[in-house]
This record gives sequence, structure tokens and C-alpha cells, in this order.
Amino acid sequence: MTIPAILFGLVVAFLAGALFHVLRGGGGWRLLLNLALSTLGFVLGHASAVVFGFVLYQFGVLDIGSGVVGSLVVLLVGDWLSRIRPDNKSSV
Repeated sequence: MTIPAILFGLVVAFLAGALFHVLRGGGGWRLLLNLALSTLGFVLGHASAVVFGFVLYQFGVLDIGSGVVGSLVVLLVGDWLSRIRPDNKSSV
């Protein structure tokens, strides 16, 4: 994979993470979390498309469709897990 393809994939992943952040809200740390989760999901989505051989929307060497779907899945799971609050009640 070429450097321009990697940079374009990062741009698409960051756009998906920023859009998710605009819709869900949060502070600066949540924005960084969303960008990291979106990048991880994009890489996993693209890699799974390459490994399993399915193409959703390919642009050059990148499968953008599978990457965006992977980003959204990881963002939703990460958002759900990050909003869980521990129960501080003692059962003793």
C-alpha cells in the first residue's frame, strides 16, 4: 500500500470519527478517543475485506465501504463501553 493511500485512509477515518463526535458530543479527550477508535475500525474493516475477499466500495487499493463500516462498528462499541459507569456501592 502506498503512502498516499494510507494518508487518504487516515483522512476518511478521521472524518468518520469527527462526524461521530459531532453527533454524540463530548470533550477533547472524547474527540481523541473517537479519532483513535475510528482509525482502528477503519484498519480492521479494510483488512477484513482484503482477507475475506469482499468489496463494498473500492477506491484505488482502499476498500472505503468496509473501512467506514468497521469504523462505525468500533465507534459504537467504544462509545457504549466508555459511557459505562462503575457502581460504587459496597456489598459488604
